Amino acid sequence: MSKSPFDLTYQNENIDSRINAAMERISQAYRVLLWNESKELSLSPIQIQILIFLLFHNAEKRKVSYLAGEFNMTKATISDSIKVLEQKKLTRKEYEAHDTRSYVIHLTPKGLQIAKRTANFANQIQEPITRLNSEDKENLLISLMGIIQHLNKTGVITIQRMCKTCVHFSKGSDGSHHFCNLLNQKLFDADLRVDCPEHVLVTK
Repeated sequence: MSKSPFDLTYQNENIDSRINAAMERISQAYRVLLWNESKELSLSPIQIQILIFLLFHNAEKRKVSYLAGEFNMTKATISDSIKVLEQKKLTRKEYEAHDTRSYVIHLTPKGLQIAKRTANFANQIQEPITRLNSEDKENLLISLMGIIQHLNKTGVITIQRMCKTCVHFSKGSDGSHHFCNLLNQKLFDADLRVDCPEHVLVTK
């Protein structure tokens, strides 16, 4: 049986476990910040997350099935949240002409206002990140993307849109940089995206 990173004796002897525990503390901070926003607006945390997602993603991704994958929830759970948001006049449905069972979810003017406000809920976490030097930021980004990629491969995260899993991404000829074939330009570590709107998943 593997040792838990929350076993303090093991944690204090093992840097991997300390990093794991530190990341869990940060995840707690996200939950607290999100919960504070949701309490003030009488919405659930997932409803806040949906509003923020709708604000920044295109119509193709603003559907129940995609949202279910994005947040690792069932379609029924997402549908219930959308129903509440619609009742509160924060979203509206636009049914597709070719399939009346399928619809795109849009923000209403009121929903847009709340989404813009709550989109800044993580500013307290952003603040210390901005104080890191450029090299530390790049190393942190690459490390986190590697963790996200592993979680995606093992099925913990079902959807992600990072450069390294995109058909447009390739290593530069000298191996020292990355290249985006869609943009036809070199990418340095600091240019790599965690959520790219043009992402096309590598299927092989």
